[in-house]
Amino acid sequence: MPMFKKSMLILLVLALAALGGTMYGYSQRDEAVVLDSGSTRQEGAVNPATVTVYVTGAVNKPGVVTLTEGARLADAVNACGGILPTGDSSRVNLAQALKDGQKINVPEKAAHPGKAAASGKQEEQLINLNTADAQALDSLPGVGPSTAQKIIEYREAEGGFQDISDLKKIKGIGEAKYARLKDKVCI
Repeated sequence: MPMFKKSMLILLVLALAALGGTMYGYSQRDEAVVLDSGSTRQEGAVNPATVTVYVTGAVNKPGVVTLTEGARLADAVNACGGILPTGDSSRVNLAQALKDGQKINVPEKAAHPGKAAASGKQEEQLINLNTADAQALDSLPGVGPSTAQKIIEYREAEGGFQDISDLKKIKGIGEAKYARLKDKVCI
């Protein structure tokens, strides 16, 4: 057999093999196995979103807790065993909605609140950054009407102050003004 005929025969066998493989692939396409989506969730079940917060201060078991989205500060405190007898729940907003990554500090009650009044000194009332109105905030040293409004806007945008040092995030409150304010406010 001449060389040309051998080459043509080999080329024809390869073409038939390729055509046969293609036809086999098309015929097996209908028998392909469809895999599950990989989720262990049942049809119709929805995984609730969660928030994780850090609770410190006057609670039984301070720490990081994970709650369902929409939970309130009271839920986080309860997840930590509740407020200690020395804790001051009036200085935190227990109805505040939680945000993921939020730090919550439950403060202690003021030590011996009656002693200052008994010694003849007028006890100074702390102003709560999360609940005070513009007039109360305006009464703070170095805080005027515009700064009071910025404090209110900050707490509305951020869901409240998490720490007194958050005051420094407000434009117009630097280290010096913060030093004058920090002992006159609470959260």
